[in-house]
Amino acid sequence: MSELGAVLGLVGLRKEGDIAVIAIDNPPVNALSVAVRAGLVDALSRARADASMAAVVIICAGRTFIAGADIGEFGKPVQAPTTPDVIAAIEATRVPVIAALHGTPLGGGLEVALACHYRVAAPGTRLGLPEIKLGLIPGAGGTQRLPRLVGLDKAMAMILSGDPIPATEARDAGLVDAIVEGDLTAAAVAFARAAARRQRPPLARDRDDRLAGALLETFEADAAGHLKRARGRAAPAAAVEALRGALTLPVDQALARERALFLELVAGEQSKAQRHVFFAEREAAKLPELADVKPRDIRRAAVIGAGTMGGGIAMCFANAGVPVQVVEADDGALARGLDAVAKHYRGAAARGVLPAGEAEARLARIAGTTDLAAVADADIVIEAVFEDMALKQNIFAALDRIAKPDALLATNTSYLDIDALARATARPEAVVGMHFFSPAHVMRLLEVVRGAATAPDTLATAIAAARKIGKIPAVVGVCHGFVGNRMHRVRGTEGERLLLEGALPQDIDAAMADFGFPMGPFAAADLAGLDIGWRMRKAQGLIAPIADLLCESGRFGQKTGRGFYLYAPGSRTAQPDPDVTELIAAEMTRRGATARTIGREEIVERVLFPMINEGARILAEGIARRPGDVDVIWVYGYGFPAHRGGPMHYADAIGLARIRDRLDEWADRTSDASLRPAPLLEQLGGEGKGFTTL
Repeated sequence: MSELGAVLGLVGLRKEGDIAVIAIDNPPVNALSVAVRAGLVDALSRARADASMAAVVIICAGRTFIAGADIGEFGKPVQAPTTPDVIAAIEATRVPVIAALHGTPLGGGLEVALACHYRVAAPGTRLGLPEIKLGLIPGAGGTQRLPRLVGLDKAMAMILSGDPIPATEARDAGLVDAIVEGDLTAAAVAFARAAARRQRPPLARDRDDRLAGALLETFEADAAGHLKRARGRAAPAAAVEALRGALTLPVDQALARERALFLELVAGEQSKAQRHVFFAEREAAKLPELADVKPRDIRRAAVIGAGTMGGGIAMCFANAGVPVQVVEADDGALARGLDAVAKHYRGAAARGVLPAGEAEARLARIAGTTDLAAVADADIVIEAVFEDMALKQNIFAALDRIAKPDALLATNTSYLDIDALARATARPEAVVGMHFFSPAHVMRLLEVVRGAATAPDTLATAIAAARKIGKIPAVVGVCHGFVGNRMHRVRGTEGERLLLEGALPQDIDAAMADFGFPMGPFAAADLAGLDIGWRMRKAQGLIAPIADLLCESGRFGQKTGRGFYLYAPGSRTAQPDPDVTELIAAEMTRRGATARTIGREEIVERVLFPMINEGARILAEGIARRPGDVDVIWVYGYGFPAHRGGPMHYADAIGLARIRDRLDEWADRTSDASLRPAPLLEQLGGEGKGFTTL
């Protein structure tokens, strides 16, 4: 073993008869750190030097085979040996090398396995190349070896989605040679011994001519479809270029080109931004004061309200295997809600997204009633009714009498005061906000709102429950709209202001889509339903001039076929509407305003800079603890492009002094003091610092 590997004890080599077993033990996920790489190169060298060895097995201890690179090394000077050096050591081994896979062989881990002559997998293994999600591409041969095993179309789909596939699919595609039951080491050693007995050259399959018959025209057409969805991201285009090399270049040249593209992306701003989001996501729910707090178990759940949000929340728990009781005020509303849930599950089964048996099993976990007493045995009760404080307070007062003493009482409110709801109970320490995003069963973000009286174990349980149902929890404090919706309201104000200066909805939406949002703010408002925001504004005494006029004329978005845009019957495709253009022009005339041409750069700044300013206020108030928390909320809750890193990371990238100066300029022009730079932004901008210094 190398000196480094020996000290750390990360890679061991032992003999099982004539089979060398190289075992990696680098918990928690056997990341391919420099020490692991050094240990692998050394172990392979020693195995090659032993003439009695008929084959080599590479296996990992713990819960998974190598689950990727050590991304903490990204952005730092490359240390030898590199992952390509490990792969070269495998290829230099002239006896069969077998990768014994379990858990989640991902990224560099899968690339190591691809370099082996054979791969065997335990049942339940999931394999993938997720580099695209970090703004990268496979950099150690994945774009060349994977297509030679599974074909270009399958390889392109795996690399450009970054999603792992199950072992059975991998076996059927040719990525895995066998799925083995029982003890993985014993099965892999037996497979290796049989492979050695076959006495044929154990040539690695990354250099054969399987792709010789593939058509470049077909590849280009397939690639074009993928790249249309890239929205300004550099990594998908680089992945396509690397994959193209599998058809157009000798293998060694293609591998060199892939590596160069990988290193270029590692040094680029987009990957830095996506890596920031990766780490920020893991930090968002970490609170030092909860380090020793044990969350309570969640075995049964209850949801109050069977509407769109309530039904979606119920599905979250059912999908995670947790039985859930849905409570509604009347039989009609309950039936409509449960029917919508059933339609969703059975539709998913009909499309092949879920096996029919699984769809029915999930549906069976959801029960409905109009009797609030049915929540008495629930470990967590989530209120998801209409945003009316008095209604919610009445529900919490009733839950206080009915729910068991250790139940967690949560509200899905998107902006109301959690502390006021907690005071409706005699147990405010058990109350917490759990703000799901719509559609609740799809969106990954969950704002966990900590009230003034929320107990540590209540907060820890809410975080654990979020993770149990597959959500990304971000802990925030109490204020109107919390983090996400507080900043979203500012965005809405600026969008309306732009409309009244001459920009059209399609102009603003196009600018934000070019920036990287999946859709612009007005198309998103149409999708959600304009009436939702209208009701909230009326309750708060707020005005959105154009949106309010649309709602007053019955234009509520896609649901009515008219909103900021027109929608053909049964279509979700937004079409610009001349009537909306006329409505905006009439309102401008009434106000004495004159339309001007507004460029896309100004639109993006006008939409984002006031949001960033509000984010600075949120940080100064302690509503969010870290700039990364704000970024996670906006990336996963509102579609902020991950390759921009979230609003606060983006602000640092372009410079706070620039944002400060532009805000002052707009405040002077509009006489709107709310646009003045927040004190924190003013301070950091003046010092030449960014939010990351906090």
